[in-house]
Amino acid sequence: MVSRLNPYISFDGTARQAMEFYESVFGGTLSLNTYGQFGGGHGDDAEKIMHGMLETSSGFTLMCADNPPGMEYKPGNNISVSLSGDDADELRGYWQKLSEGGNVSVPMEKQMWGDEFGMCTDRFGIDWMVNISQQQG
Repeated sequence: MVSRLNPYISFDGTARQAMEFYESVFGGTLSLNTYGQFGGGHGDDAEKIMHGMLETSSGFTLMCADNPPGMEYKPGNNISVSLSGDDADELRGYWQKLSEGGNVSVPMEKQMWGDEFGMCTDRFGIDWMVNISQQQG
């Protein structure tokens, strides 16, 4: 198996909704396992996501979990998820869906380095950067 690096995002009870949203944005195959499936959690905690993974045909892998019961949820501002490439239509489609219902901090537009770039925070509080590389020609 090839080694890979991918984001793993922690949520405070909204992992299922967030991952279903990301599946609607990127497509792919979503698998979700609850704490209850592995004998953990009680009541509502049993339905929280212990591990979720979305794998897409574009080669993206996004993992997540709801914080375990009793563990403090500490959202941070030290991570963003970056999408980049030269398929402008695909990336603009992701941008549109991710920014809908969220907050755009940098509008998707041509930047001083020549690429189109935008930054947003989606409706689940996750920061995204989307960069569309310009064809060299």
